[in-house]
Amino acid sequence: MIKDILHLKAPGNWINDANGFIYYQGKYHLFYQHFPYAPVWGTMHWGHAVSDDLVHWEHKEVALFPTKDYDRNGVFSGSAIEKDGMLYLYYSAVRYLKEDPENIHLCPGETFETSQAMMISPDGYQFDNWGDKRQIIPVSTDMAIADAVHTRDPKVWKSGDTYYMILGSTFEGKYGRVLFYKSRDAGTWTYVNQCRDEAFGKILECPDIFKAGEGYVFIGSPMGILEDGLEYAHQSICVPVDFEEESCELELLQPSQFVDYGLDLYAPQTTLDKDGRRVMIAWMRMPYAVDAPDRNPWRGMMCLPRVVEEEAGHIYFRVHPETEQYFSKVVLQREEIDYQKPFRIKTVLKEGDMLDIGGYCIKAENDCIHTDRRRVFARKDYGRDTKEAEQYRMTSSTPPLCGRYELDIFAEPNLIEVFVNQGQYVVSNVVYGLERGISGPVEQLFQAETGRE
Repeated sequence: MIKDILHLKAPGNWINDANGFIYYQGKYHLFYQHFPYAPVWGTMHWGHAVSDDLVHWEHKEVALFPTKDYDRNGVFSGSAIEKDGMLYLYYSAVRYLKEDPENIHLCPGETFETSQAMMISPDGYQFDNWGDKRQIIPVSTDMAIADAVHTRDPKVWKSGDTYYMILGSTFEGKYGRVLFYKSRDAGTWTYVNQCRDEAFGKILECPDIFKAGEGYVFIGSPMGILEDGLEYAHQSICVPVDFEEESCELELLQPSQFVDYGLDLYAPQTTLDKDGRRVMIAWMRMPYAVDAPDRNPWRGMMCLPRVVEEEAGHIYFRVHPETEQYFSKVVLQREEIDYQKPFRIKTVLKEGDMLDIGGYCIKAENDCIHTDRRRVFARKDYGRDTKEAEQYRMTSSTPPLCGRYELDIFAEPNLIEVFVNQGQYVVSNVVYGLERGISGPVEQLFQAETGRE
């Protein structure tokens, strides 16, 4: 089986959203949206990988794939819980009403319908796609409750003796909303409430809600909130919220912030790690496929796992302790870095300072951290949906930082993640053609110890 270190990458061909992220029976399980036939989006399956430590990942066989009339055109995003020692998987089931005659993996317009379904696995490794699936929330026929097309991405959790489900949806394709359902047995679900907010964009995807400190945090991916003519108008946000369990009343307490200010990240999902920390992982959108010796051309990867914490109304995304432990080898000279393997840089910039990592530039300017990837974003032609590099954002920026520019940078050949001020903000950018060499202020360099690679 294909293995990855630090960043889970497509095992060949295409991946997108993180699904079913859970610590179960002593292992981390991460499922993901997967098209196993080409490095382009197509009929969705659930790929599957496991890890002991959130660092070393091993891909398994495809876990879920279309077998039913209601999911014949895709097993879309969802989540997982443990119940009675078994793994319960929840997903959105898509059925096309029309198909593109030239590409059966696409449908013209929005001629499809979405329901919610589940599967129970006895051990997290066996998945009976014919016998163990069932539809649990049918296609909506009441627009006031849910949209028949765009209602998706069930996130399920348990509190007390009640199971809760949050779904992303839309009202008339104009206003994003979330829906809440409850269940006593994790199988029979009753609609309870919904919330609309302008922060939810036109359609809300991949909602997640969880306790953090004394309150709750909401994470979601609203569509169409950054329409500036460039790719990736859909983004991921987070915000402290009030949530009342009995009524499922949800209220956003302040303006939202981006989950990641590089604006490549999308569709995050959280779970509790083995020590009870709230940890997030998310899809890094990649416009071009990458050739590799150990797999077919691959497109799509996950960010580093991040510990989510809320302090004084601000949401922090911090480096996970397992990632800290992996980078245990101090590198004394820049010339000793192996640029084909992940490395870590710690530094503190002053206003006006610039750090150049193989052509990827980070600058402290006007009280923000700015990044520029123009030199390391070479277009690759891999099919009919190839877009020019100019259609993607080349520069990114944090909000103002009050004069503090402490950076913890994780770099590998196709991704650079910049943690600013211990996770106050994170800027993550996909890169292509990263060069050898580092110039600018560096305080510490790290790679993995031999044997941990």
